[in-house]
Order: sequence, then C-alpha cells, then structure tokens
Amino acid sequence: MRKTHPIRRFVLAGAATVSGIVLLLSLKPASDPGSAQAAGGTAPQQSTAAQESAQGGNNGQTGTVTGTAVKTQYGPVQVRLTVAGGKVTKVEAVQAPSGGRSTEVTDMAVPRLNQAALATQSAEIDAVSGATYTSDGYKKSLQSALDQMKKSGSGSGSGSGDAGAGAGAGCRAGSYGHR
Repeated sequence: MRKTHPIRRFVLAGAATVSGIVLLLSLKPASDPGSAQAAGGTAPQQSTAAQESAQGGNNGQTGTVTGTAVKTQYGPVQVRLTVAGGKVTKVEAVQAPSGGRSTEVTDMAVPRLNQAALATQSAEIDAVSGATYTSDGYKKSLQSALDQMKKSGSGSGSGSGDAGAGAGAGCRAGSYGHR
C-alpha cells in the first residue's frame, strides 16, 4: 500500500478551490429592471435613439396602440400600449398563451415583461427564464406597437395583423418545453 503525499493532496485541494472560485465569479447575475428598482438601484439607462423610438420621436402623442399578434409555439401573443405625452404609460398583453402549463408560464412571465417594457420604454428587454417563446413573441408584438406609434404620429392606431413569426423560433426545447 502506497502512502499519499500530503503535498499532492494540498495541491489538488488548492486547484479544486481555485477552479470553483473562478466558476462562481464567471456567473453573471440576472438583470431584471424591476428587481433593480426594488433593491434601491436604478433601472438600466437607454440611449437617446431608443427613447425616441419608444416615444415615436417625442411628439406628445396620446392614445393606444395594439401590436400585431405574433404566433408562438404555445399560442399567440399581442401587446397593447397606452401612450400619454409621447411616453408609454401602460403596457398590457391582450393575447397570451393559455391552457395547461402555458397559463402558469404566462401568469409568471407577462407581469415581468410588462414591467420591463414600461421601465425601458422600448422592446429591448430580457426574456423571462422558462418563458422563452412567450418572451420572444411579446418582444416582437411590442416592437410592432412601438413602430406603429412612431409611424402613425397620433398614437391612436390599432394594428392586429398576424406576424406569423416565432412559430418554432429560437432553440428547440426538447422535452423541457420552454415557453
């Protein structure tokens, strides 16, 4: 029977510890605008171009705009914006996947997406983990509504076309069924 050398054990334990620390430090924290504000921080700042895009050129619009209905693997997603003074004051999903597990995912994801869209005033929002397809459809419908608001100039347009994008878009979820 061979005796293990204490120096060899020390070197292996040290290498394992350093590897673990490096892995932990390489993880990136989730960036949710709502949680940043709740924690007393500030929401991420956006560029002037993103602000103007979200506000339709900052021309004092008022009214509602409905984005196109985007088909996803789990059902359509459609977003409606309420605009006052050229600024988005309310964001709501008028259509979202429902039925079975989709209802649970939608109930969890849509409030977060609404809050993020309102905070950023743009469609440049993070997807909600576990709701990938719903988040993708939401962002496309939101961008459609923002584009309509910018194009119409009055903020009272209502688009309800069918974009058809998002059906099976993104990575395949396999048996996990990410939404």
